Amino acid sequence: MTESNYFFVSIAIFLIVYALIIWDKFDRTLVALGGGMLMVILRILNQESAIEAVDFDTITLLIGMMMIVMVMRRTGVFEYLAIKVLKISKADPQRLIILLSLITGVLSGLLDNVTTILLIIPVTLSVAKDLKLDPIPFIIAEIFASNIGGTATLIGDPPNIMIGSQVGFTFNDFLLNNSVIALPILLLTSILFALLYKKVLIADESVKAKVLSVNEKDAITDLPLLRKSMIVFTLVILGFLFNGVLHIESPTIALSGAVILILISGISSEEILHEVEWKTIFFFIGLFILVGGIEATGVIEILAKEVLLLTHGDVFMTTLSILWVSAIASAFIDNIPFVATMIPMIMEMGHLSGIDIYPLWWALSLGACLGGNGTVIGASANVVAIGIAEAQGYRITFGRYFRVAFPFMIFTILIATVYMIFRYLAF
Repeated sequence: MTESNYFFVSIAIFLIVYALIIWDKFDRTLVALGGGMLMVILRILNQESAIEAVDFDTITLLIGMMMIVMVMRRTGVFEYLAIKVLKISKADPQRLIILLSLITGVLSGLLDNVTTILLIIPVTLSVAKDLKLDPIPFIIAEIFASNIGGTATLIGDPPNIMIGSQVGFTFNDFLLNNSVIALPILLLTSILFALLYKKVLIADESVKAKVLSVNEKDAITDLPLLRKSMIVFTLVILGFLFNGVLHIESPTIALSGAVILILISGISSEEILHEVEWKTIFFFIGLFILVGGIEATGVIEILAKEVLLLTHGDVFMTTLSILWVSAIASAFIDNIPFVATMIPMIMEMGHLSGIDIYPLWWALSLGACLGGNGTVIGASANVVAIGIAEAQGYRITFGRYFRVAFPFMIFTILIATVYMIFRYLAF
């Protein structure tokens, strides 16, 4: 095939795979893997390039944290936390969805959004089961909150880590620029989700009374294992927070923590590995190869260049264009390769035109992170949450998520637009 044929074939494969995921009649993991394999079979990517396209940092981090969570689950700690959260909210479902969303958002900024989802979804499923409620509204709200919270800090979402390392922004830079808008958006959307699901978030008074009468301490089934788990988990979190000082990457910290915890727990590695959400892991692998194919043929690069060319170097238009294109693109393709392509382009634009590119970095960060909320495959946290829910018998289809999340995502980008104008562009 000629170069132009590769270009159009890669787009066709991507669109067909995406259409099949939206149609939701086939196993999405097989669809994503099949699309990725087609990229290799048709020579759009060779074997080595396909492997390089897989973000093994994300895969390793996911596997490590999943293994830790599987050990912790055996202690009853998630049931304990579920009862505590229920009591704080007085078992009121609307208060509960706001509380869980806020907790998810804050933790996502301090840890990262995928780790937070791995911790919060088991608690949510337990809470919903106790109140005899559908957990899906809670899960959708928490996915949204995890991506918003991750927007606030340097370590909360991979695009921020990439921008920070390339441009030299610190943890405090993200706090001063992103958190001041991410936190109000988090609070506002949490309340809006509670209002949206008001009619379905109704719990029977007798059920609420029964749940509130339960002693949360009785939920702990293995106190010695809980102590070991909390020590290892705390060390892992401290490792995440100080990985810049330690010079050890987060995936290595997570997997090391998992190995240590399994060793001291006395649980067989085979038992824990059997419980890892491998279906979710292979869905990610398929997506990474798929996106690697359209990246290799220049599709993402052309999109990025067009945005910069159409604005003719005008800072106002360029900033808002990057914000909106990043948001829409990140809803439908993984935001990691998109941000990787945009970073050198923004730098080059600064060299060529001499304009102030400082606002462009925050437009890219806000657009890529908030835009990930748009679809079920827009961000890693979305895929992980939906995979865990599906494993427990709760299936969130592309359409059900999209109908709620995409309009909400557009709403958050509108807020971000106003913020960008008044913070960076008005004067």
